[in-house]
Amino acid sequence: MSNDFNKNEDALKLAWSQVRQKLEKIYEGGGTKAAQKQKEKNKLTARERIDYLVDEGKPFVEIGAFAGYEMYPEHGGCPAGGTVSGIGYVSGRQCIIVANDQTVKAGAWFPITGKKNLRMQEMAMENRLPIIYIVDSAGVYLPMQDEIFPDKEHFGRIFRNNARMSAMGITQIAAVTGACVAGGAYLPIMSDETLMVEGNGSIYLAGPYLVKAAIGEDIDSETLGGAATHTEISGIADYKFKTEQECLDHVKKIMGKLGPASLAGFNRIAAKAPKSNKGEIFGIMSEGNTKPYDMLQLIDCIADADSFDQFKEDYGKTIICGYARVDGWAVGIVANQRLIVKSKKGEMQLGGVIYNDSADKAARFIMNCNQKKIPLVFLQDVTGFMVGSRSEHSGIIKDGAKLVNAVANSVVPKITIIVGNSYGAGNYAMCGKAYDPRFIYAWPTAKIAVMGGEQAAKTMLQIQVAGMKAKGEVVTPEEEKAILDKITENYTRQTKPFYAAARLWVDAIIDPAETRRVISEGIAAANHNPEIPEFKTGVFQV
Repeated sequence: MSNDFNKNEDALKLAWSQVRQKLEKIYEGGGTKAAQKQKEKNKLTARERIDYLVDEGKPFVEIGAFAGYEMYPEHGGCPAGGTVSGIGYVSGRQCIIVANDQTVKAGAWFPITGKKNLRMQEMAMENRLPIIYIVDSAGVYLPMQDEIFPDKEHFGRIFRNNARMSAMGITQIAAVTGACVAGGAYLPIMSDETLMVEGNGSIYLAGPYLVKAAIGEDIDSETLGGAATHTEISGIADYKFKTEQECLDHVKKIMGKLGPASLAGFNRIAAKAPKSNKGEIFGIMSEGNTKPYDMLQLIDCIADADSFDQFKEDYGKTIICGYARVDGWAVGIVANQRLIVKSKKGEMQLGGVIYNDSADKAARFIMNCNQKKIPLVFLQDVTGFMVGSRSEHSGIIKDGAKLVNAVANSVVPKITIIVGNSYGAGNYAMCGKAYDPRFIYAWPTAKIAVMGGEQAAKTMLQIQVAGMKAKGEVVTPEEEKAILDKITENYTRQTKPFYAAARLWVDAIIDPAETRRVISEGIAAANHNPEIPEFKTGVFQV
């Protein structure tokens, strides 16, 4: 190993270690005291419930662990958005699992909680996966009700999705292990089957206090809407159990009896280990991503050995396109290239910029993958499209629009991994969140913004200083530097993957060594949806 490799490896492993440290804190949910209160009620925590439910030895990909990270400080925070969720296996069936975390504000729904739950339902619908809800929630977080209750993508959309998924034939199972209050009471009842835990599980539109205030009736929670009430009197629930473990065991039984899933039939053969050990993936990118590197080396750590066939290898070199296999699955890879290459004109750094020929090549390749029904994997490290008179006169906007058109209209599953920069229109062209990737993940090195930090900060500085001078203010060089430093600090914070993951611009920040696994699990999930529409691109300039 070279000295540069070792330095790069140390830097990326340190970056992942910092992610892990933050995750360990997030995993504590509302803290040890809140978890202890759960134990005193003979209740498991959300993470313990999922651990008990999923198949041992099978992968579980957590989604949205960073949701709400450093958001809502005035409300005490909302670790993981008050919900633990992901893609796992129960009784051998791949499924979506969503568990309220009662230790976080009694499982109440913050705005980010609603967004996260809607994202999980979107995954279930797009991939036709069964979904299991483990319910333990006090309902809408009232101090922020205006940001979670009435709009199209707010709390009520959850129940609309319940109805839509039912019509689509997607299995929904609700295990009610705690409170299920007000509007939230509709979720288990709109699921296919509802299971309740005696003594802790409850479902009602209004709790005892509100009933007393509204109509003067004195009644306890269990009599009002407990497991016995809803299995013996109202008929709302289907099963009752004395313990959570018995309840979750029955969920496993239900999952084990599901009929076989219809599949899209994406091509898969026996997997081969990658050409490079997955640990080598840490030594490719420099600290801060300041130096060029060969994206082909990264692909060698992800793709099955000897499976990668480049498309138009000698044309449009700032984007690599090619067919490969990842864990046996056939995929089309579209990746930005950062290498320095030698040409007749001398050395040229391919700094993640998309040129006309690269956009043209990638658009054609994406259309080919759609024609062949091959899922697409995007590896993003892009600073945007090339600018300047030469590019403009060559029609960079036209070629960029052609690529965006192909990505937007692509009907095969798309999985995006942001390994480095994700700036401006490059984010869009390489299938950023706005372009409906089935799954989108970020490395600890990811940076997501409209442009690079240095350029953005200087642009904003010029605007701010010009405004101050227009008012007759004198701005000294020292004051300019102080303003620039403040702008840069704030902008840099907003470009980090934690900021993006907190707002669910990405589904998770992943260990780079697990890139191959999350791609494979994503395609396995996508394979459950047999309905692939006809590929049409509409009108665009050629």
